[in-house]
Amino acid sequence: MTITVFLGNLLIPLNLSVTLLVLALLLFILRWRKTAGLLATGALAWVVFWSLPTSSLWAGGLLEQRYPYAPAAQMPAAQAIVVLGGNSANGRRNWFEPYDRDTAIQRTDTAAQLYAAGRAPLVVVSGAALDGGQSEAAMMASALERSGVPAEAIVKENQSDTTRENAVYSAQLLRERGIERFLLVTSALHMPRSMASFQKQGLNPIAAPSPPQIVVPDDPDFAFWLPDMRALNASRSIIKEYLGLLVYWARGWI
Repeated sequence: MTITVFLGNLLIPLNLSVTLLVLALLLFILRWRKTAGLLATGALAWVVFWSLPTSSLWAGGLLEQRYPYAPAAQMPAAQAIVVLGGNSANGRRNWFEPYDRDTAIQRTDTAAQLYAAGRAPLVVVSGAALDGGQSEAAMMASALERSGVPAEAIVKENQSDTTRENAVYSAQLLRERGIERFLLVTSALHMPRSMASFQKQGLNPIAAPSPPQIVVPDDPDFAFWLPDMRALNASRSIIKEYLGLLVYWARGWI
């Protein structure tokens, strides 16, 4: 387990809160009661903060709005479309609503729409096998073919396990084919780290994110300040992105 994965799991609100509460209990037993009280308060505050929809809308919205979404027909033409592996709430239209398969939009859907709109003649799918089975690239290629993209228009990059490797290995494929102008497709939340990673490789991608998912739902009774389990679950991806940006910056990857 890498330090990034460890910290990411530790900072998940419920995980960190349980850890702090256990430490607080030990300190209380050791009669460091003031410190124990501070830790316990911090643990509860961390969970409450991330359980509020307002927190996700603010923290996640800052990332999603960095590169605004535009329909395929409004995107510029390019030589290729690069699609990164990964998932974001199963493509759920809105993180604060139940999952609906009919309204879900995967990254491959966004890429297929760009291809159908004639934005580029080639699609590069990037992602290795996370569980030792079929690679994400292969699964995305199959999804693209089902959406009408011909197999001969798809190039697979099967080696990358991380966003940085997405950029490194995709850059090799693009340079081999003389491609300089390309559309980069990933979730809106993931786009800032992805753009920075590709730019670090000396490339100039054009951001083509999937539609934002951390948005105010249509429900008129939506409660901004009422703790919500969906908001708490969504916080994991938001925290992961901020931590990823910090780690990538510290290691000189962005």
